Amino acid sequence: MTTRPKFVTFDCHGTLINFDMAGAARRLYGDHLSEEAMVKFIRDFSRYRLDEVLGAWKPYYDVVHASLERTCKLNGIAFTEAAAQQVYAEVPTWGPHADVPAGLAKLAKEIPLVILSNAMNDQIMSNVEKLGAPFHMVITAEETGAYKPQMKGFEVMFDKLGCGPEDVTHVSASFRYDLQTAHDLNIPNKVFVNRGYEPVNPFYTQHVIDDIGGLPGVFGIN
Repeated sequence: MTTRPKFVTFDCHGTLINFDMAGAARRLYGDHLSEEAMVKFIRDFSRYRLDEVLGAWKPYYDVVHASLERTCKLNGIAFTEAAAQQVYAEVPTWGPHADVPAGLAKLAKEIPLVILSNAMNDQIMSNVEKLGAPFHMVITAEETGAYKPQMKGFEVMFDKLGCGPEDVTHVSASFRYDLQTAHDLNIPNKVFVNRGYEPVNPFYTQHVIDDIGGLPGVFGIN
């Protein structure tokens, strides 16, 4: 990029934090499903979580509960409240992808960092503290009253930062949750972290990096 933004804004879970919903599902059901069935279960669980965040805001525990219950029903697995509680309780324990701390620390010396996360207030700071870099602001879905990919969270973020879409570079490992919405809100500068969750789609982004270690270089920071 020829100019540096006022802020670099991030998705947190999945992009920075190793969001291990697949591992949580395996820990619950791996002994009861074949590998083929487990892969399908994980895929269905991911799709139902996306579906659950598209309506009116509700606590993230309700998102986990409903999406896990629907996944179990679809796959012929008995659902229990305890299983949903176990998955939800794991979320604050997850730490960063290995490439994140060093790259963030280098970037934070030059540009203020911001998180816009689909998290609850009482979850997110446990994850953020594990990232090893200072953040100018951390904004949650509980705070904005909307989950990404809805637009409202981004709009609240702009208001809180006192800036416009042209003033940020948004970084995410997901087109479906983040970068398509960022595109629709006219954020011109976007970075896709290719963690293998989704295929690269050049229509929605200008920069593709393999990990956060490559992010400082996007801004000419060595």
